Formats: sequence, structure tokens, C-alpha cells
Amino acid sequence: MKKDIIPESWGELQEVLFHNTWDERINRYRSPYAYRGMANKDHQLMTSLMRMGGDYVKLEKHLLRNFRKYSLKNTVPLKRDSTWEWLSLAQHHGLPTRLLDWTYSPYVALHFATAEITEFDNDGVIWCVNFMELNELLPFRLKEVIEEEGSNIFTVEMLSKICGDLNELEEYSYKKEDFVLFMEPPSIDEWIINQYALFSMMSKPNGLLSEWLTARPEYYFRIIIPRALKREIRDKLDQANINERTIFPGLDGLSAWLKRHYSLIE
Repeated sequence: MKKDIIPESWGELQEVLFHNTWDERINRYRSPYAYRGMANKDHQLMTSLMRMGGDYVKLEKHLLRNFRKYSLKNTVPLKRDSTWEWLSLAQHHGLPTRLLDWTYSPYVALHFATAEITEFDNDGVIWCVNFMELNELLPFRLKEVIEEEGSNIFTVEMLSKICGDLNELEEYSYKKEDFVLFMEPPSIDEWIINQYALFSMMSKPNGLLSEWLTARPEYYFRIIIPRALKREIRDKLDQANINERTIFPGLDGLSAWLKRHYSLIE
């Protein structure tokens, strides 16, 4: 299969978005893919932590420690005091972390690939990663936990059972090789729920997921969103009510939608 699929029309795009999602075991459409939409196909899968630059590896623990320190516990809806729940909360509120945002929904990913009107002159992209098959590459104990739960994805509770913090996660690396896992965040608010969100996490903070995947091409493909289709896609997504108002419920999302909706596009 080609690593980059380029649809030439809205109709062809609909077929591509649900490529390889039929599950013969249950005779249902159940996608094994996580999706991430990006406005520019040339952008790498860089985490917000990486984008800080400098010695960001050393900064990671300081950032998370101080986020926990200065967050008022009576206003943070955490069920337990775990690294993974704090990390999810921090990512959700914009703290630089090693996590990357993904979604189960190809349409939510399509929104993010077409939401930035300043990028309409560039081809967009949706990364499609088969998280179910990637579980086979997990270190034995991590894979064992996910199999015991009968799950295809980690939760913060599952990860907390065998891994207390980021240092312990890295210790699971066999021969110091990087691995990636996918984790569902807690339902912190409606944004997480409406985005059908999940996170990816590399075993090391300096692991660049796009490079890691390129070395393992059987686990992913990309849908290239041609710039010539972006305006049509954007208008049809808005008509289908897939936009900032629904993905970011509240006044922030409403304002972002109105700003884009009424902006001039040359």
C-alpha cells in the first residue's frame, strides 16, 4: 500500500478516510487507526516539548513537577494522584509534554487539517497509525497488561498498575530501543469527549514519532489533503457541524469558529 494516499475529490476522500476499517472478526466497521490532522504535510510529528528547543529533555520533569505543585488540587478533577493523569491534564491545558494529540475520528482529524486558513496554500495531511498492530511491538509487561484487560488502548489506570512515572516507562525499553504507546486521557471536560481524543507517548522525550514510524512503514499511512480541495472540504465540514463550536464547546470554540468563518480568504 502507498504510504501517501492523495484523494482527488470530496467523494474519493470519504472512501480514503475509512480505508481498511472493516473488521472481519465481528463483521463491523471498527477502525484500528488513530488519526492526527495537520495543516501542512511537511510538518513532523513533533511534541510541544520538542518545540521548546534547548535542553528540553532536562526540562520535562521540572515542567510537570511545577505544574503539579502550583495547581490547586481542589480545582483539578483528578481521581488519583498519578503521573499519567497529571500528564494528561497538563497536555490538555497547554503545558509542553512528550504527548501528542490524536483522535479516533477521521473527521475530527480532517477538521484540524483544514482549520487554519493561513495554511490553505499548503497541502495538509492526516496521519493514520494502526495502534492495534503497534501493540505487538510493546515491551512484554506492557503488552501483557493490555492483553489482560482485553483492551486495544491504555488508560491512565492501566498504565499506573505497572508504571509509576516517566523514568519507569523508559526502563521498559528493550536494549534501549524506543517504543510508542497510545493512551486514552480521562474525560476531563467536553473538549476531550467531543474530540474523541487519545494521546501517543514515546518511551523517551526525544523520540520523534514521524521518524520512528518511517522506519516501520507497515504500521501507518498518510492521507494528503490537496490544497485545491481545502476550501471545499472546509465548507462541507462546517455544513456538517464539524467545526470549532462542536470540537471546542464553549465561548473559546465559538470565538474561534466566528473568527475563521468571517475571515477573508484570498
